[in-house]
Amino acid sequence: MSAIWSEGEPPEPLRITALGGVLILLRASILGALVFGGLLLLLLVRLIERPLCGLHRPVTPFITQFVCRNAFRILGIGFTAHGTLMKHRGAVVANHTSWLDIFALNAKKRIYFVSKAEVAAWPGIGWLARATGTVFIERNRARAKEQTDLFEARLMAGHKLLFFPEGTSTDGLRVLPFKTTLFAAFFGDHLRDICYIQPVSAVFHAPNGAEQRFYGWWGDMEFGPHLLKTLASLRQGRVELTYHTPLKVSDFAHRKALAAECERVVRQGHAEMRN
Repeated sequence: MSAIWSEGEPPEPLRITALGGVLILLRASILGALVFGGLLLLLLVRLIERPLCGLHRPVTPFITQFVCRNAFRILGIGFTAHGTLMKHRGAVVANHTSWLDIFALNAKKRIYFVSKAEVAAWPGIGWLARATGTVFIERNRARAKEQTDLFEARLMAGHKLLFFPEGTSTDGLRVLPFKTTLFAAFFGDHLRDICYIQPVSAVFHAPNGAEQRFYGWWGDMEFGPHLLKTLASLRQGRVELTYHTPLKVSDFAHRKALAAECERVVRQGHAEMRN
């Protein structure tokens, strides 16, 4: 994330009961076994898949999808999705609430995230991101052509890319204005006429009786306490996704027009699911 959204009152301090501590140990051990066991399996399969298939990944995305879907079962968080998954070449864009979005969007659709280059160096998360095929980008105009070529190669290989145009996570109660930079890559000569963008609205409904911002992750909140709060919750909420009609890139004059329409669709779907 290139910026940090920090409006509104900070969340309530983390309080973990004895039962919450037990849930943390239980859920963390099972979730850790699932995630790192899945990572090990993925790496082993990739040793065969990469030399045979190159950029194409006919098997490993199913492992990622299995891990992410079952992560919600372990956490006790409900999961529902509406709409039809896009079959065209292109990308998916969604609003961004927290790190849980990564599990939610991978659970339903085989996708590859677009992330800032710094994430590749993060302990643990960077390894997972690399293994699952994340596309790392630098906000450097000197490398714009190189990154456009990378986008093109991945899209032509049939990969569905996903990025968060807000550029930061939020409290989950709103959709921030979409940044237009990454949309420009889809207007290249080789992509404009064949690519689509599918907007997705994602809403995390808080557990009964909890603050509506329960799953939000914003400002200077640290990952550790947010993870512990999620693991410790006796009552959990649910995540709801709506996959909207894909938009053909060539139907728009420029990146700003495409980004504005994606934002409008995501914002409308977000508002409808929250009401």
